[in-house]
Amino acid sequence: MATADLEETTVETFSNQLNGEVLQPGDDDYEEARTVWNAMIDKEPAVIARCTGAADVIAAVNFARDLDLRPAVKGGGHNVAGNAVCDDGVMIDLSPMNAVRVDPDTKIARVQGGATMADLDHETQAHGLAVPGGIVSTTGVAGLTLGGGWGRLARKYGLTIDNLRSADVVTAGGQLVNASEAENPDLFWALRGGGGNFGVVTSFEFDLHEVGPEIPAGRLVYTYEDADEVLRFYREFAADAPEEASVYAAFVPAPPEPPFPEQVWGETVLLLTLFYSGDVAEAEAALRPLREFGNPVLDVLEPIPYVESQQTADVFYPEGRRYYWKSNYFTDLPDGLIERLLEHVEEFPTPFSNVFFEHLGGAINRVDPDATAYPHRHPLFAITVSPVWTDPEDDDELIGWARRVYQDLEVYATEGVYVNVLSDEGEKRVREAYGDHYDRLRTIKNKWDPENLFRTNQNIEPAD
Repeated sequence: MATADLEETTVETFSNQLNGEVLQPGDDDYEEARTVWNAMIDKEPAVIARCTGAADVIAAVNFARDLDLRPAVKGGGHNVAGNAVCDDGVMIDLSPMNAVRVDPDTKIARVQGGATMADLDHETQAHGLAVPGGIVSTTGVAGLTLGGGWGRLARKYGLTIDNLRSADVVTAGGQLVNASEAENPDLFWALRGGGGNFGVVTSFEFDLHEVGPEIPAGRLVYTYEDADEVLRFYREFAADAPEEASVYAAFVPAPPEPPFPEQVWGETVLLLTLFYSGDVAEAEAALRPLREFGNPVLDVLEPIPYVESQQTADVFYPEGRRYYWKSNYFTDLPDGLIERLLEHVEEFPTPFSNVFFEHLGGAINRVDPDATAYPHRHPLFAITVSPVWTDPEDDDELIGWARRVYQDLEVYATEGVYVNVLSDEGEKRVREAYGDHYDRLRTIKNKWDPENLFRTNQNIEPAD
């Protein structure tokens, strides 16, 4: 059913079922509501349901199913593939549902499906507590969690899904169910890495850990000329680093502003982001080998608010630019990979583009790969090629650049890809994201969404 086919009385009846707002093209807030983080995504849903609670979500799911309209679910709207919005369907917008309730005694947080990492960190840090997850504060908690949940605390406390206790889910049939180890365990297993394929999660229950309110964090910045030897040292350091230490790396054009020294403004630099979930003395000892190697043009390690450390990458990924990602896992950073990568990053195609390394391992690896739907427990690194630009006329050029860099590094990669960094890359790559769990996920999909209502995602088709 297309937008023009929706009768006014049908939409009015639906609107009367919601506490939240129902928007259509032409309404005052429609354009803002349909906009997501990645400006490449320009889709126009027939209806946007701005939900305020689970009852609104149930009504929206029933409306989409009964009228055979494709639903898309928006939490934070930060997904690079733009799966929070669809053409001519129903956008189930959870962004008004951003409440976070913290119980500091039990160290449990209850988080609604529209909350961002900034919302979550703000509330938990009032008690010196945190949930592992996210390196950009505008990331939605829901999408992050359902894909697995990388973040700087993951090496110490596991992925976001490893800290998930339960979830409330609106199913394709319009029922609100709870999923946990004790209740609907098959659904709970699938939610932890299977993406948004199995329903709309209206709230999450997480375990909390004592973190902050200040943590040791900082940056090391090296010139392009020094990057070769520094990366070779970094790979050894990262492999043996204590689990409290998380050191992400990135090649970026240095922004023309402090704290980057003026001598490197606009030049390609190697940026190491330092994070330690412990006290300053421990951090200084653990990170000393890295800080004493080479000749960084910037070396900062100091106590800062945990909330601030969670926002350090925001400057590189603001809303409203155009993004396309290509990513792979790696168990090591061999010399050949470093040499090939350096050839591609000496000059970036735009001042905003970058290539970033996730530092994995630690507690992530200690979880049985079959314990959750997220299958990729053993890689030590993930490398993502991230062109960032503003002009739609440059789309083909920038996407082509990302694919060329990715293909040049692919020979060194291990199997799989993180589902949350997938752009629109086709069925084969989606299967690789779910790995050996794909067939099991199809069976669970067949139980909970046999008609594949929830398909605006990195989709898992129901088993035949």
